[in-house]
Amino acid sequence: MSNRSGLWLLRMLGGMPKPTKRADDEPPRIVTRDRVADYLLGRGYRFVIDDDGDLTGTWDGSRFWFLLLGEHQEIVQVRGRWHRTMPLEQRRAVTLALNDWNRDRIWPKAYVREEEGQLALYSEVSSDLEVGATDQQLAQLIACGLGTGVQMFSALDSVLPQDDAGDPDVPDN
Repeated sequence: MSNRSGLWLLRMLGGMPKPTKRADDEPPRIVTRDRVADYLLGRGYRFVIDDDGDLTGTWDGSRFWFLLLGEHQEIVQVRGRWHRTMPLEQRRAVTLALNDWNRDRIWPKAYVREEEGQLALYSEVSSDLEVGATDQQLAQLIACGLGTGVQMFSALDSVLPQDDAGDPDVPDN
């Protein structure tokens, strides 16, 4: 038996010290709107609290919301809405573009909704954090939602015809 393969037995019998806890091994904590806001502020991002109490801001011209959903607000969702809308006649092209995105990538989920006679395109990254999250886990989820959403909207700009431009009311980050 090699020295390395016997280490587990020594540890089990009390012959070796237990591994020490690292500083980055923080326990998960309940996710709150304040924790999400603290992350955004720490990154220097500008955002507002809308009439529904949700955190929202614009990144590269597109609106993003940071939502806490579920019975106990345990689901964290980063939802983006593309700064452009498309005419209803473009539904086929929009659907094909979003299907291509969803087929080739895990994040974000992409979908289209009809709003006020136009097509609105959305991105979503959601995670059930019922047991809480460390600061690092929460940061990774928010960064994933924002980063992949901005990336998707940028890709859409290059494949869908230019028809309409949005007018966001919060300055870009």
